[in-house]
Amino acid sequence: MSNKLSPLGGFFIGLGLVVAGFLLAKALIDFKQMERTVTAKGLAEQEVVADTAIFPIRFSSGSNQLSDLHQTLKQQSNIIQDFLLAQGFSKEEITTGAPTIVDKQAQQYGGAQQGFRYTATATINVYTKSVDKVVNARKKLLDLTSKGIVIAGNDYQARVEFIFTKLNDLKPKMIEQATNNARQVAQKFAQDSNSTLGKLRKARQGQFSISDRDSNTPHIKKIRIVSTLEYYLAD
Repeated sequence: MSNKLSPLGGFFIGLGLVVAGFLLAKALIDFKQMERTVTAKGLAEQEVVADTAIFPIRFSSGSNQLSDLHQTLKQQSNIIQDFLLAQGFSKEEITTGAPTIVDKQAQQYGGAQQGFRYTATATINVYTKSVDKVVNARKKLLDLTSKGIVIAGNDYQARVEFIFTKLNDLKPKMIEQATNNARQVAQKFAQDSNSTLGKLRKARQGQFSISDRDSNTPHIKKIRIVSTLEYYLAD
């Protein structure tokens, strides 16, 4: 009886090994397919106008008498403030910093003194949401030189700053746009390689960057974000 069952038992054992081998081979093939991926980058850019401006006007003067220097700085400060008020800025937006005074004689280590003994530099600063007023006022700074005011335009501390503070309002839409662009790139690659785009394997969101559109219009900002997506590919 056992001899008659042996061939049948052997058949089922062999069949089981074949099925197991087939399943194992299929699993290996599926595993290999899962390793096939494509990585694509998606870019989103948008131009915006700054909503805040920091507008410093830095000026300097000199004299051999401290009392005269003080009087000159006071007069020039009043002229600049009147200029800013005439441009439409409010008094609350204007602040005056303490002047920096240098005594050349105290710093001198011998030799004849050249120029004024005392020199002073002061800054009047405007902090405003009226960016357009700052843009227009910068074009008229030359008017102050005709009144004897020396503007330190090349001084780093006199650099005008234009700031965009509403980035959080733009983030969701720009991230969606960058993600869709990346998926389109991945989809095109899959089509060109006769493959099918599978599930998302990994996603990386880059940092948002804000830069001036160009040196002539620093109040116009360019915002950009790059998203990197990795998808599985299937035949």
